[in-house]
Amino acid sequence: MDNKKEKVAIIFDGSNFYHILKNKNVGIQVTLQYQYRRIAEWLANGREIISIKYYVGIARFDKNNPEHSQRLVSGQQKLFVKLGEQNVELVRGYMMKNDGTYHEKGVDVKIAVDMMIGAYENLYDTVILISSDTDLIPAVEKVIKLKKKVEYVGLSYRPSFGLMKKVSETKLLTKNDLDKFQ
Repeated sequence: MDNKKEKVAIIFDGSNFYHILKNKNVGIQVTLQYQYRRIAEWLANGREIISIKYYVGIARFDKNNPEHSQRLVSGQQKLFVKLGEQNVELVRGYMMKNDGTYHEKGVDVKIAVDMMIGAYENLYDTVILISSDTDLIPAVEKVIKLKKKVEYVGLSYRPSFGLMKKVSETKLLTKNDLDKFQ
């Protein structure tokens, strides 16, 4: 297949990517200035991008911890503005509090469903999955069975060996790769 005509969909697992950037071996502290679209274009490597989506659980104001939750909500709102300015589509899940800890809900399901829809509807040839979440393996396997490629993008310091075994291609990012897009 001619590389210039290949269609790619790019999926950021937002929380997962945030933790990649904040990893002590990477150390990118100012994620609001990060160039999400530019790294997506770099990963696409000249192929036609049909979508760039950033999936994340939405923080809500917590009256039991108003200062912390206000910082979270405010930080997310700033990030959402930056993503919009970069023409990166936001896909929202939600946050659920359990035993005092917040957990993302609905994000993995939305990623998996969008991967499946894209494959079934022939919207892309390759999906670039920026996530190390092994919960996505069943969707990855089905997408590949549907004759589409899945490129896993993870962190060289902490790759997901489970995903690496299932995908068509793996790209492990180094600190130098990530630093280019600050």
